[in-house]
Amino acid sequence: MTDIDVAQCLERLAEQLRPQLAELPEPPLMVGIRTGGVWLAQRLHQALALPEPLGELDISFYRDDFSRVGLNPRVRPSHLPFATEGRRLILVDDIIMSGRTIRAAMNELFDYGRPESIQLVTLVDLGGRELPIQPDFTGETLSLGPQQRLKLRGPEPLWLERCGI
Repeated sequence: MTDIDVAQCLERLAEQLRPQLAELPEPPLMVGIRTGGVWLAQRLHQALALPEPLGELDISFYRDDFSRVGLNPRVRPSHLPFATEGRRLILVDDIIMSGRTIRAAMNELFDYGRPESIQLVTLVDLGGRELPIQPDFTGETLSLGPQQRLKLRGPEPLWLERCGI
C-alpha cells in the first residue's frame, strides 16, 4: 500500500482535462492500456462524460521484449470501437517509467489509423525514462528505490501497491 489516494488522483486528472476538453471542436476519443490503464480510463471516461465509447488496447504483441518475456497468458484482442484516423486521442496508462509501454501502445494505435494527436494521461510518473516520452497529465510523481516497483491493483477498489525491496 502507498500513501497515494487513487480516487483523489483521478479527480485531479479529470479537473486538469476538463478545461482543455471544453475548448475542442469535438470530444476526443479515450483509450486505456490493459489492464490498469483501462480501469483508470473507465473512471475518467465517466467523470468527463465523453460521448464516444471507450477503447481498450492490449499491447502484448507490440512489446519490444516480447521475445524475452513471451506471451502473457491473458492476452485479449484490443477493442477500438471507433475510427482513429484524424481524431484526437487521450491515451491512459496507470504507471509510466521507461516509456516502452507507451511506445508499444502508440505503435498499435497507428496500425488502426493516423490520429490527429495523442495526449498521454498517467496516474503515476516514476521517472527513469529510456525513451523520450512524457505524460501530458499526471496524477502523482513519485521516486522509488532501484529495486522497487509500483503496481495498480483493482478493479474495485483501485489502490497502489509497492513491490520489491
